[in-house]
Amino acid sequence: MDRQEARKRAEELVSRMTLEEKAGQLKYNAPAIERLGVPAYNWWNEGLHGVARAGSATVFPQAIGMAASFDREMVFRMAGVVAEEGRAKYNAASKKDDRDIYKGLTFWSPNVNIFRDPRWGRGHETYGEDPFLTTQLGEAYVKGLQGDAGTMKAAACAKHFAVHSGPEALRHEFDAKASPKDMTETYLPAFEGLVKEAKVEAVMGAYNRVNGEPACASPSLQKKLRGEWGFEGHFVSDCWAIRDFHEHHMVTTNAVESAALAINNGTDVNCGNTYLYIYKAFEKGMVSEQTITEAAVRLFTTRFMLGLFDQTEFDNIPYSVVECKEHLALSEQAAEESFVLLKNNGLLPLSKEKLKTVGVIGPNADSRSALIGNYHGTASRYITVQEGIQDYLGDSVRVLSSVGCHLFKDKTEGLGYDDDRLQEAVTVAENSDVVILCVGLDETLEGEEGDTGNSYASGDKETLGLPASQMRLMEAIAAVHKPVVLCLMAGSDIDLSFAAGHFDAVMVLWYPGAQGGKAAARVLFGENSPSGKLPVTFYESLKELPEFTDYQMKGRTYRFMEQQAQFPFGYGLTYGNVKVTAGEFKKCAGSDRSAEITLTVKNFGPCETDDVVQVYVKNIDSALAVPNPQLAAFTRVHLKPGENKEVALSIPERAFLVVDEQGAWIKDGARFDIYAGTSQPDAKSAALTGTAPIRIEADLKDI
Repeated sequence: MDRQEARKRAEELVSRMTLEEKAGQLKYNAPAIERLGVPAYNWWNEGLHGVARAGSATVFPQAIGMAASFDREMVFRMAGVVAEEGRAKYNAASKKDDRDIYKGLTFWSPNVNIFRDPRWGRGHETYGEDPFLTTQLGEAYVKGLQGDAGTMKAAACAKHFAVHSGPEALRHEFDAKASPKDMTETYLPAFEGLVKEAKVEAVMGAYNRVNGEPACASPSLQKKLRGEWGFEGHFVSDCWAIRDFHEHHMVTTNAVESAALAINNGTDVNCGNTYLYIYKAFEKGMVSEQTITEAAVRLFTTRFMLGLFDQTEFDNIPYSVVECKEHLALSEQAAEESFVLLKNNGLLPLSKEKLKTVGVIGPNADSRSALIGNYHGTASRYITVQEGIQDYLGDSVRVLSSVGCHLFKDKTEGLGYDDDRLQEAVTVAENSDVVILCVGLDETLEGEEGDTGNSYASGDKETLGLPASQMRLMEAIAAVHKPVVLCLMAGSDIDLSFAAGHFDAVMVLWYPGAQGGKAAARVLFGENSPSGKLPVTFYESLKELPEFTDYQMKGRTYRFMEQQAQFPFGYGLTYGNVKVTAGEFKKCAGSDRSAEITLTVKNFGPCETDDVVQVYVKNIDSALAVPNPQLAAFTRVHLKPGENKEVALSIPERAFLVVDEQGAWIKDGARFDIYAGTSQPDAKSAALTGTAPIRIEADLKDI
């Protein structure tokens, strides 16, 4: 049903509730109201890359891996699987009146914060550092999850509104200060797109303050959200964020004041327990009944839109869809699309027929944790990289293995000497024709503050380097002088200077999901070509970046950086050799500055491959423009060897606008350089790929 009808029914239902009952519905674990036939409902569910924390489910690559695919359709389909499996699990649970946490249909995903600093531990939950890419993939997720039927299939939630991107250790007390220009240009576009274009049903407030105001009680943010953007859904606090008002932000003195401040400033449902004091706040005259009623109406509007009080077309989705063959195949395809090949001196793809022994080495080679990232579900089977290679090669090629070292400790066995598995790894390498070396991190080393008891840095990374134990392993393997493919399993920028200088091939697998090892084997042995692109910059060092707590964008991400990257945003090799050979730019009819570009793309390489065509725009007139060319359009293309294709892409008007110091989008400057290729138009990408995007000059002085 549409929102108008759902709201009308919600108003009627809420009108029959007592004030105490209305207030009770504003907790994330809303109780039943039996006299009105209202069952209990838990608002808290997760679905970042598959139904999470709710038992069996298809586990897709972590969000940063999905971002590396640059594939809207894949993200859309993945979100559709989340909705379908979520419905199946909800149907089964609700029939047994199981209303527990993680069993509802309100998924607190996607995370569309900007991954502005590589130290942030939760960055791998996002779609990377670029506002346009984040917006496009975030919109695809919301549309895929919510569906377009008469009844909403599941409800998405844009989080964390706004600006939030570390440090994790300070998030409960931190004031993220961002200029109006940075807010409009970088931090808010994804939220705006998800609200205005994708009609996201929920928005979650962040823990931090934003320019002095707690994000879950911010008049400025609510003015933007409900005023300028016309958001009509419900607003939820991050978990126990309202408690931070009086315990850490010190903007209130107790829970009653915090509850009042939050609900009076737009927070409808509290993840936490501070809204237990809502009724007390009413009794003290700090909250009106109308405000409580409005919050309850918004929440029940969502429940009616989900069809939770009706018979719906989704009620008969069977439990058998959970981890069905089609969903597992999609997860594997998503992983294959996400892998980013950073270096290849000709070693890849490997030939099964030319090998007798393969060595699989490293702490992430046989690690399930390295497959899944965080906010993950539970797969019925995990295929690690080691298992994937063993399965792929069967009995025809011998596979030797060694963990080589602990993920971060100096030894794997408590009674052993330091580096107790290092010599075994060297022996495996010596006896192998080729080595697959799997290093990196997992959610214990980069993740959410307090989530896994990380002893390193409250979830954040302190450096871009791998743990010392892994560096010693890499050095030892390099000294054997065997062909080596380094596979990085991590969710963020890692210093790969040693790997790039010493190994034949380097590929980023991210956290590739439960099918990740199967996908890795297929790509390593040439069944499919890698085709992912970096959704974040891999920096040479942290020295070139501002302080982690500085939220100014100057010097951050590919759009503002002044130094050369180690590996640039948008970069990634394939087994083919795809180039944009020609292009035609055309302004769209009308008064705005939107445009279309038609490109000719050819695969000059020997292998069939996907690749990502990318269009970047640089305003060469305006002093207000982002300093470097920025992504304005992209699409995936599949090409056989020697094949030509024409692709047409739309460039939105905002690519030709700038943001002034007051945070307004304006026309300023008429001359633009348009770059089209399979990377961004920086010198490092050209050096790494051996080719540069084509450049088209555009003059928009007439509009």
